[in-house]
Amino acid sequence: MSRPPTMNDVAQAAGVALKTVSRYVNGETNINPELATRIRDAIVELGYRRNLAAASLRPGRSSRMIGLIISDLANPYYSTIARAVETSASAAGYLLITASSEESGENHDRLVDRFIGQQVDGLIVVPPARPARSWTDVTPPVPPLVVIDRPADGADGDTILADNEGGAHAATTALTEAGARRIAFVGDTLALYTMSERLNGYRRALEDAGLAFEEDLVVTGAHSAEEAAGIVLRLLHDQRPDAIFAANNRASIGSVLAFREAAKALPLIGFDDFESARLGTPAVSVATPQIEEMGRLACERLLARIEGDLSPSATTVLPVELILRGSERGTTS
Repeated sequence: MSRPPTMNDVAQAAGVALKTVSRYVNGETNINPELATRIRDAIVELGYRRNLAAASLRPGRSSRMIGLIISDLANPYYSTIARAVETSASAAGYLLITASSEESGENHDRLVDRFIGQQVDGLIVVPPARPARSWTDVTPPVPPLVVIDRPADGADGDTILADNEGGAHAATTALTEAGARRIAFVGDTLALYTMSERLNGYRRALEDAGLAFEEDLVVTGAHSAEEAAGIVLRLLHDQRPDAIFAANNRASIGSVLAFREAAKALPLIGFDDFESARLGTPAVSVATPQIEEMGRLACERLLARIEGDLSPSATTVLPVELILRGSERGTTS
């Protein structure tokens, strides 16, 4: 056969109606087992492969694909979210396509347009730090949308966030209760909603403890562990804090690296858990969001919308758990 086999070819080879083949390849299970076996054998013999792209362009048909746009796939925080979304999507028979915006508004918008052009059934997105456009400016029709981790301007869809302020407040309070009085805040750019919320929680905890908020102890712009390590080393030398609140997982890792280089360890609590947190003595204490739950819930809400749920959009804020492993009283490398 010089051309790719079609469903008509499969139907003829299996001796069944075209409609039966169509039902089989679309995943329907209420098919006579004998007919299903004949169809399967014909598909294998002919080398038939369904054209999902063409099928998705037909009115009323689904691509069975979901698009996920995250900020940085190299960050374990977002790769954990992606894995949770993929697990839920796969269980429902959907293929997940994941891409990273790298915190670029232009990249994010390009990916949104590309996914919509690919006829995905729905989108889950982490908005970039500096969006280039509002969702109200996206050319319709826009598929069902769920926004995670950070709010999005003009987004018509469900939003799922972590209690960043509450988690940072709990972490900083644990440090003050352990005796710290000059606590440094080390994190990424405050253009990130999550980071500004964590700074709010840190500031509120200091106020609750009757401590002054010192601008010189707040350093942002640490996007990598190496950058965070350099910041902490400078803080140790210039400001002499007596504890560190590391506002993301990379800041936590950078803090531990800095402690090792300086041969000086301070009480430390980080935001976001990370795999190596348990390797030190003591292990690193963390305030950690329910990352897997965020991904699972995002996919669950999106699938409900795809299936026709028209209830009003809602924002869900997931709690952040404080896990004290000992480093809040002092850590070593």
